[in-house]
Amino acid sequence: MGKPTGFMEYDRTTSRSIAPAQRVKNFKEFHIPLAKEKQEVQGARCMDCGVPFCQSGIMLKGATSGCPLNNLIPEWNDLIFNGQWEEAARRLLLTNNFPEFTGRVCPAPCENACTCSLNGDAVAIKENEEAIIENAFAKGLIKPKKPSVRTGKNVAIVGSGPAGLAAAAQLNKRGHTVTVYERSDRVGGLLMYGIPNMKIEKHIIERRVDLMVQEGIKFITNADIGRKYKANKLLKEYDAVILACGASNPRDINAPGRDAKGIYFAVDFLKSTTMSLLNSNLEDGTYMSAKGKNVVVIGGGDTGNDCVGTSIRHGCKSVVQIEMMPKLPDQRADNNPWPQWARVCKTDYGQEEAIETFGSDPRIYETTVKEFCKDENGDLVGVKVVKVKFVTNEETGRREMREVEGSEQLLDADLVLIAAGFLGSENYVTDSFGVDVDARTNVTTELGEYKTNIEKVFTAGDMHRGQSLVVWAIREGREAAKEVDEYLMGYTNLR
Repeated sequence: MGKPTGFMEYDRTTSRSIAPAQRVKNFKEFHIPLAKEKQEVQGARCMDCGVPFCQSGIMLKGATSGCPLNNLIPEWNDLIFNGQWEEAARRLLLTNNFPEFTGRVCPAPCENACTCSLNGDAVAIKENEEAIIENAFAKGLIKPKKPSVRTGKNVAIVGSGPAGLAAAAQLNKRGHTVTVYERSDRVGGLLMYGIPNMKIEKHIIERRVDLMVQEGIKFITNADIGRKYKANKLLKEYDAVILACGASNPRDINAPGRDAKGIYFAVDFLKSTTMSLLNSNLEDGTYMSAKGKNVVVIGGGDTGNDCVGTSIRHGCKSVVQIEMMPKLPDQRADNNPWPQWARVCKTDYGQEEAIETFGSDPRIYETTVKEFCKDENGDLVGVKVVKVKFVTNEETGRREMREVEGSEQLLDADLVLIAAGFLGSENYVTDSFGVDVDARTNVTTELGEYKTNIEKVFTAGDMHRGQSLVVWAIREGREAAKEVDEYLMGYTNLR
């Protein structure tokens, strides 16, 4: 490491956020990066551990610990401390095709596993990563690298989210001819339409896609495979097919009154806003507007938080976020030791903005929907909720959710956004290819492999592992590309 005593001499310092009252006036990213010199100091805090848990990427108690891409974190921390930014970018890009994505939207399991966090604050790994790649772009170091030799093999990738893009980048680098099919009008999958601009502005995605086009990758948008395009056509025309369509089947809330007008899935709400924003800066009025409405968001995760932040930017009248689980502790519990993912309560940007705008945290814990209330016209007017508690069934030994008697409450609601997660892949895609799926509708493969039960059809990303992190999708895309390369060539030299 560049400075053995750096973790003792320097405090963790991260980018400054624009104040909530100011940032809700637009849909732009709101973090102001550190100056280059200050970011270099953050690199000095890395301890260069004998066992760098930050890059382990393992599952502990059902959650990720360390980076699934096995990024060479201590190496590039040392390099930026010593001012070797160009070499740091080379080391970073060895393991991560898109650090400009993960540096913005990854929840940083690397930092949860950082040895520094055992007795203080973790190294600012995520922001160091973003700083390295953005410096490389600013200096003109990131240029298209078109392969000098083509193998004559053609690969189709269905889905242009992070898994599909990573697989495309790797296979193209190897010399295969790659075509990516995307059912939406823009490339990027959940990065484009599932994650709001406040987290990642879309020119960041377009910048990378433009590079990939220059490298020889072909993108076909508005191409809904299984409907507009037949699976058999792809199987006949390509030497291999990778299904990377994501876990795009949203989980519903089946309560009385579900047919009320004004209830939408979060993914549709967020997509409509981003699409209108990109097409017309919201002037076309085609998005699901929360302006002047009492909004109830069902789901306490990242997507629910995104709905809170987006609704405030629309100008909602009020916003409540329902969370079925109890509030997490503010500090690690004894049964959640390092280097496990820290199960602690965090107040994210949307909740910060709700506190600033309305004076209170929008979250209601240990609560579930009992009924959607509607008027004589079928319009939503409220949501009846009830408190719940989790108890152990003495006969089965399982934890069960039970309603708390007398705890019902009626929330005013003109708009409900369901952000309760995703169930897996969509049937029309998997059925069209004939691939096997499990009970959660994830496409099945042998453990540790990506080849499906159908000859020359592979899968990767959320469609394979279920709803997960962007960093896992990139990992799966890279691993699937290696398997496809070996299938096509008899061996692989992809990392």
